[in-house]
Amino acid sequence: LWKKAIQDLQANAPFQRLRKNLLLFLQLIVLAAALFAVAQPQFKGATTKGQRHIIMLDRSASMQAQDAPSPSGAPRPVQRLEAAKKEAIDLIDSLRESNAFQRDIADEAMVIAFDTTAEVVANFTSGKGALSRAVEAITATDGGSSLEEAMRLALAHAPRRIVEGKAVEGLSSGEPVSMHLWSDGAIPDAPRVLPGVENEVTYHVVGKDVTANIGITSIRAERDFENPTRLTVYISIQSTDDRERAFDVELSIDGVVSGVKAVTLPAVAPLPVLTEEAAEAGPAPDRSPAATGGVVFAFDQPEGAIITARLRTGGEDDPQADVLRVDDRASIIVPPAKRLAVAIVTRGNLFLQTALSGLPLARLVTFTPEQFQQELDARRAREFDVVILDSWLPRVAPGETLPPGRWLVFNAVPGGTLGMVDEGVGESALFVDWAREHPVMRGLVLDNAVIAQSRRISIPEGNPVAVLATMSTGPAITEVITPEARAIVVTFDIAQTTWPFDVSFVVFSASAVTYLGADGADPSIQRMLKPGGVLADGLPIGVTEPILVEPDLRETPLVLAPDNRVTFGPIRKTGLYQVKWSGSATDPGATRPLRTYAANMTDPSESDVRAMPKLVLASRTVLAEQDGKVLDRRLWPWLLLA
Repeated sequence: LWKKAIQDLQANAPFQRLRKNLLLFLQLIVLAAALFAVAQPQFKGATTKGQRHIIMLDRSASMQAQDAPSPSGAPRPVQRLEAAKKEAIDLIDSLRESNAFQRDIADEAMVIAFDTTAEVVANFTSGKGALSRAVEAITATDGGSSLEEAMRLALAHAPRRIVEGKAVEGLSSGEPVSMHLWSDGAIPDAPRVLPGVENEVTYHVVGKDVTANIGITSIRAERDFENPTRLTVYISIQSTDDRERAFDVELSIDGVVSGVKAVTLPAVAPLPVLTEEAAEAGPAPDRSPAATGGVVFAFDQPEGAIITARLRTGGEDDPQADVLRVDDRASIIVPPAKRLAVAIVTRGNLFLQTALSGLPLARLVTFTPEQFQQELDARRAREFDVVILDSWLPRVAPGETLPPGRWLVFNAVPGGTLGMVDEGVGESALFVDWAREHPVMRGLVLDNAVIAQSRRISIPEGNPVAVLATMSTGPAITEVITPEARAIVVTFDIAQTTWPFDVSFVVFSASAVTYLGADGADPSIQRMLKPGGVLADGLPIGVTEPILVEPDLRETPLVLAPDNRVTFGPIRKTGLYQVKWSGSATDPGATRPLRTYAANMTDPSESDVRAMPKLVLASRTVLAEQDGKVLDRRLWPWLLLA
């Protein structure tokens, strides 16, 4: 275009200095941009190691808090998980792609979503569309947060170093990968997490470090010892507000409001100024403890009921309203008032009689083994809700485990086709572990108990025996469920232990009797559930076609196991779950063919929604990424576009 304009000058002066010309300069600029594009320049980002990236998204309850800045700049904040998903998709869009000259330079990524459990929602791929769709499909749950399982999944899928044709295990054995964690930092098990020495971890904090939230952290109900029709409900509450908060707690019985109480919680105390001695003792905490309080409701309730507590903290448009709503409600299933009839079959055990004498029982009768066998033969033993067997088992038919009923067994091992195998007396032992979520074992501390003479037990594969506590020589406490009987079995002799002198023995005895008697008397009495846990229960004999009704009224068919147990999980959302069935309508004392379960969050760490500015892992402390840079930013596409 510019050559003809100076053609006459070239004829007169073939060699001359270039003259100023706008079109020439534009062409030179285009040429320079193309040359720079070939060189593929880029801004260096916060992450440079490796070509593989692991994206981990926290989907726990606290990620539902509505305090994350809106990506569009709207004044109303958005849910933390939605903001995290938007940032994760931005990261995916910035992954390096292959080109016609270098097909092996494309970055790959995988996506892991986690709460109390973890799952791979997209395996390693360079397809940005598949990765983005996997991130978009992640939804929040009402459970807690655990990073350990997510990290195990990440390390299991990360590439490993190959030496002489074999993969080498170890913390630093694999090729380095870049791990990107989106969370608000409410991760109780973070100090136990090992991400690998060579792997880079980037913590993308979501949410504000100063956020007001009020939540229910526990709910329980007790009947009066002298007057079982009198019911007391205890509700614990915590606040993360730096101002004093006043609000109402509403209590409902079977959906009908029965009472409202005003509660005021103090402001969160500021962090104290550390003295030199305190600073030398350890690092300062990152935030003050949440303010705590509670409320108590007492009323007459002889019948069983569903008790629900709800916090009234303001409307959706109220600026004082909570940023997290899932912890504003909790329910509990209360059994009807009933005093249990209990029989003790023993040749003399002062520990059992003393532990049970303080329980609010309708009857407590002691039999010798010979006397109780006569009661069984005459079919009079059915009048007892729970029978406690001390070093003795009743006579049963060959192959049977226990007669129909509810049994608490000490120092005896029920056998039969559905029972356990007694392999003889063992040496001294200690409790090693126990099922802390089981209603009988909840709240027990067994570390101090010494078992001078244990018993060696084996459980044949496929038998319906659940181990509730383990000692160093094997099972110590088990639960046996047959179609007609349920038993809690303590395999050793308590007289040969220090356990009866500990308060945990009294608590265990009371919990076991209540658990067995309640399940035998009314199947509507249900256990408390937590999101992330599993619903498991035994149904009455003759039940068919069990169906689970979730809080959103969605129905899921359940599989009935040979021992009449059903299982569903993990639980994702809070609310009331129901199991209904066809066939046999009732257990003894039941009035309808269904059971109700209450799932509550009641997790203080999840209700504390203040985002953590750093994440303390087992091998390092990771500061939160604040500037939004996650990967190298490529410039060559913009140069070509220009």
